[in-house]
Amino acid sequence: MRQLNKWQNVVFAAGAVLMAAGAGLYVFAGGSVAAAVFAAGASAFASMQLLQTYDGGNLALRRLRRILTVADVMFIISAVLMLEDTLQLLLPLFVRWFDNGYYAYLTYVRNNWVVLLLAAAIIEIYATHRISHELKKEES
Repeated sequence: MRQLNKWQNVVFAAGAVLMAAGAGLYVFAGGSVAAAVFAAGASAFASMQLLQTYDGGNLALRRLRRILTVADVMFIISAVLMLEDTLQLLLPLFVRWFDNGYYAYLTYVRNNWVVLLLAAAIIEIYATHRISHELKKEES
């Protein structure tokens, strides 16, 4: 696995902290500032994690890296949905295009960032654990 340098590790850790802080602030206080903090953290975390590449021949590690990429995309989409939940930019479009537009918006957009965030976190935990296990197995 390609390791990150010192500054990339700082950005990676700061992104994780910003994601946790943004999600916590959004749940307990709400607001666009918390959504923006989460979005900044998700962007930093995902971009630094995408820089960690694997160039070896182990198919399990390649598969796990692709799974982490899916989790990163889910973190970014979760951030976009959190921002949409705050700003409600798509609500007028849903009201105009659908018969029950407000209810369709509530069904498909409102608070669905939580589902994506939970799924991405579970995938992240699983893949990270498996990658460390595979790397130990590959070393020995």
